Amino acid sequence: MSQQQKQNDIHWLTGQFSDRQKELSYRRSIESNVRSDARLALILASVIFAMFGITDYNLLGLTHEYYLLLTMRIVVVSSCLTLAFIIGKTGGYAEKAWLHALPLWIFAIGIILIVPLRPESLSTQVTSIAIAIVAFYLLIPNLLTVAALASAFVSITFLAAAMIYAGVTAEGAVRIGLLIAMANIVGYSSLRRLERLQRQQHALLNDERDQNRELLQEIKHRKSLEAQLRMVAEHDALTGVDSRSHFMKRAEALLQRARLDDTPFCLFMIDVDHFKKINDTWGHTQGDVILTKIVEFCQHSLRPTDIIGRFGGEEFVVGLPHTSPDDATAVAERLKQNVETLRLGDEFKDLKLSVTIGVAVASTEDDLDTLITRADNRLYEGKRNGRNKVVAC
Repeated sequence: MSQQQKQNDIHWLTGQFSDRQKELSYRRSIESNVRSDARLALILASVIFAMFGITDYNLLGLTHEYYLLLTMRIVVVSSCLTLAFIIGKTGGYAEKAWLHALPLWIFAIGIILIVPLRPESLSTQVTSIAIAIVAFYLLIPNLLTVAALASAFVSITFLAAAMIYAGVTAEGAVRIGLLIAMANIVGYSSLRRLERLQRQQHALLNDERDQNRELLQEIKHRKSLEAQLRMVAEHDALTGVDSRSHFMKRAEALLQRARLDDTPFCLFMIDVDHFKKINDTWGHTQGDVILTKIVEFCQHSLRPTDIIGRFGGEEFVVGLPHTSPDDATAVAERLKQNVETLRLGDEFKDLKLSVTIGVAVASTEDDLDTLITRADNRLYEGKRNGRNKVVAC
């Protein structure tokens, strides 16, 4: 067997399996509706079948045939009502098709038994049998084979009973047969059309569900991308602290809140001393490692309410809400001392790390740019005076 033939066989088997899955999915989706529809149809049909007992009495009176008909109707109606209750509770459409078919055969036998017991009413029974055949197809939708077999049984046995008990001639049997055949064609065509429409509706519903599922996945993916983009925009890629723009936005909000609440707000700038020399000596990769370690120490020295961002290169900026000037200076001193004690490993044993910090205190007239400029000035004042210092306003 060629490779192409094997692939064709695999595609065919896959298609067959997919079609089988779709059919099972369709049957499961309509099972509940089929049960409820079948139960309601059986109850209505039982009531109508029982009501014809009135015509039996009018035609036969209290005769032996009447009592036989009455007994037959009671048996048919009680059996079908019992089956209606069972189908409504446990009638598995896909696994128990016989349970849905059983009431049709009971009705069929009951209709046929009317012929020998009331042969004189054959003309009305022909109309009734035509209606019953159409009803058979519509009573149990989506069970075409079951309905067709029940209708064929009632058609053939009715013609046979009419010829045997009502004396119908061959010509009359042909006319009745044509009427019954027409009823079968109408019922069969209606059920086929109904099944096709239901399958199309089910397919459209599944397509819509698949599209909704894909749409939800797309929305989830877009949200994930938005979160990643927001993370990139709001955080520094190397150190993980706030980016400059994001820090400015948060600091501006904290400064405005401090003005409204009349609470102190401080800000300080941090610069790693001699960082260019560090890069030139150990390389930019090791310089990035050092920046990351310093930022970790800074974050450990700050409160959860404080904010820190990378201002550019080796410069960082810290905002401290609800912090007095003395407390801000104390935080900066502690941070400077922690950096001095930082040990990075044997390859940096000759490296003495230090930072210079400029501290600024916000006044009621200051905007954020003014506050940052003042802290930056204090920072460069400390650098001019030897570095490794904390300079406050």
